[in-house]
Amino acid sequence: MSDHIVTAFTDDLEHIAAELMRMGGLVESMMGDACKAIKRADTKLAKTVVARDDEVDDLQADIERQIVRVLALRQPMARDLRDVISALKIANDLERIGDLSENIARRAKRLKGDDTRQLMKGIQRMGRAVAAQLRDVLDSYTAGDAEAAMRVWSGDDEIDQHYNSVFREMLTYMMEDPRLIGTSTTLLFIAKNLERIGDHCTNIAEVVHYLVTGEYPVPPDEDAEEQD
Repeated sequence: MSDHIVTAFTDDLEHIAAELMRMGGLVESMMGDACKAIKRADTKLAKTVVARDDEVDDLQADIERQIVRVLALRQPMARDLRDVISALKIANDLERIGDLSENIARRAKRLKGDDTRQLMKGIQRMGRAVAAQLRDVLDSYTAGDAEAAMRVWSGDDEIDQHYNSVFREMLTYMMEDPRLIGTSTTLLFIAKNLERIGDHCTNIAEVVHYLVTGEYPVPPDEDAEEQD
């Protein structure tokens, strides 16, 4: 492969990575603002989150077009192929996180500040935990840090625990006061969306680990079976 082709291919990969991080930054801001909209019952902020989803979709489509072009023209191998395939998978997960953030924002418009303040505490804790997972996994991709990605991957149980806690809390509120059934149900849907964002962060962490090491992480129970 000539130096010119190698340079052009490197430029292609760098451009895809830059667009992917732009998409990641946009999705991160959407999720953060969706959580703020819930906390403040801010319908205007919620609307801005919904409006940004189209930009996320456009970025994903553009990244996919670039990847198809690179695969067709460059026919990458080994690590270069991992770069391209990983970018495609991460873009898909980021697009889904954007959709879920939009869903959260739409539900935030149904909430009323003072009426939901006590009910919100568990959701807010969960939102902070998921936001940290998203930030950390994007940082692990930028740094090419497999160990940091694995910390996100291992942290999925914490997100599940947050969801289970919120679920039990909302059921308690609904049983104690039927007037809270509507609000509690909305918050349960929001919690489920946050839990799914956590799942997509785990997916991205797996891809980062694969990108850096060439292997996907093995769950502890499967690892134990292999040793047996």
